[in-house]
Order: sequence, then C-alpha cells, then structure tokens
Amino acid sequence: MSRFIKLLVTIALTFAITTAIITTTTTRTNTTTEEVALEDPFKDLTPPEAIKIRRSRFLAEKDNEGLRPKPRSPNAPDFCEPKICSSTGGSSRMACCNKKCMNLSTDSKNCGACNKKCRFGETCCGGQCANLSYNKTHCGECNLSCKPGGYCAYGLCNYA
Repeated sequence: MSRFIKLLVTIALTFAITTAIITTTTTRTNTTTEEVALEDPFKDLTPPEAIKIRRSRFLAEKDNEGLRPKPRSPNAPDFCEPKICSSTGGSSRMACCNKKCMNLSTDSKNCGACNKKCRFGETCCGGQCANLSYNKTHCGECNLSCKPGGYCAYGLCNYA
C-alpha cells in the first residue's frame, strides 16, 4: 500500500512541475508598445440638418383617451355596404357588424345578431349558440341530430 501512495505522490509532483514549466515558458510579455492611430468614426456622417425624417401616420392616430395608437387591422374595411352583404346568396344570413360583412349563422362572435357572442365551448349553428358535446340537435357538428329517444354525450349519439 505504501508503494502505491509513493507512486501517486511522484506522479502528482511530476505533473505540477511540468505544468509550472510549461506556463512560464509559453507566457511572454510584450515589452514594446505600438502606437495605433485612432480614426474619427464620426467624420463621414451627414449633419443632422440634412436628414429628413418623415412622420408615420400610425404614430399620429390616437384612441379616445389619447394614450396609445388605435389598434387597426390592415385588412379592415372603412365601411360596409348592406346591399352587398345581403346579396351574397340564398340561405346565408349576412349583415354589417362593426363595419364588416359577417355571416350571422356561423360566426361565433356574431351569432344570430351583431355582437352576440357564444359562450366558451359553444359553436354558432344556424344563428343559435349550441354546445356540440351535449345538444341532441347539434351532436358533434351542426345539424347532426340524434335518433328520437337518443342522447348526445361527448359529441357522440348514444355514447357508452
């Protein structure tokens, strides 16, 4: 056992001496100083009077309180034409809601009337909010009725 300890101590001392010699011989100090000419980084810039900044219309628009800009969708129309909305076709119930043409029979935020929102978990089916998980006349999807005497559970007729 003592031979093993002596061997470990010898290896550790050899490693320490080798590391000390390598670090002292590879590290050299540079005694000469070089002068570096610094260039003026601002000499090529144009004066502030020559730069013209164009104001954005987005920054000029304010909401009623004047605190922040109005949120506006780039696709939002400025007006809604009721004649164009209602002429889109047969059974669809199109109407102008918030200056947009909306389908009142399928839109969950305008279900049956403008700004009539369906609750969480409900879908707009034919202008009425319906829970597709438990509604017999709209089981799993709009207008899918269960058989008479059946029930709707988890969007499936007669589940279980």
